[in-house]
Amino acid sequence: MIGLAAGIEMADMAWEVKCREEDMKQRALENERHAIDDARRSVDEKAQQLKVLANQSALIAGFSMVVLVESQIPENINSVVLTFFGLIVAITIALMLVSTLNSTYILVAILRYDCVERSVPFDVFWRRRCETDWKVALRAFSVGVPSFMIVVALVAWVSFWNHQSLYYSASVVTAISLMLTIYWFANTHRKWGDFLLMSEARILTRGMSFAAASKSGSSEGDDSSVDLRDSLQLSSLAIGELSESEMKLKK
Repeated sequence: MIGLAAGIEMADMAWEVKCREEDMKQRALENERHAIDDARRSVDEKAQQLKVLANQSALIAGFSMVVLVESQIPENINSVVLTFFGLIVAITIALMLVSTLNSTYILVAILRYDCVERSVPFDVFWRRRCETDWKVALRAFSVGVPSFMIVVALVAWVSFWNHQSLYYSASVVTAISLMLTIYWFANTHRKWGDFLLMSEARILTRGMSFAAASKSGSSEGDDSSVDLRDSLQLSSLAIGELSESEMKLKK
């Protein structure tokens, strides 16, 4: 009887060991699948960003080229106005081409990333090979937008040069272009420019917000909360709406 009980116990232990090993293999397989999915999601996210930037830059570059080719240049136009018009159009096209070409090349590069093997993690690959060119493309687009608005204002002066109401008509177009440029710098670019340049802004915000929540939960009397906006130099959006929503999810 004792030998039979010992045999049954050893069989149970062997069965538990076998089940544990199979469970570990299954978990390792699931972790590998999750890692592949995460890599594919990261590649897809960056690809969508690059496609949007490349398409918008190419669109503005095309508009600028059409303006340069199709504009009816009066023979008696002031040489200074004509030279400035050609200069700004060329600058706009050059900036948008830089943004388009950088985005296109980066897009091709990340689509060749092997999400299965992952010899180099995608975030490391992005920081080492792509992030600098991404920032150049985004800055070129940010400067090219107000440059395009200057082109719109100059087109009005060139097109209405021989018209009797030159100053009234061209001044209206110039004023609208100027207001839009001011709005671009005062609101859109100031709000989103730095945030979009920080590729890891959301990841940093999530980690810091959860860390801040755990600290506040563990020591309520400790008033050592750090201003994340100053320490990480993130935009108000990155440490505002995102952290508040993630704090709610954490709770």
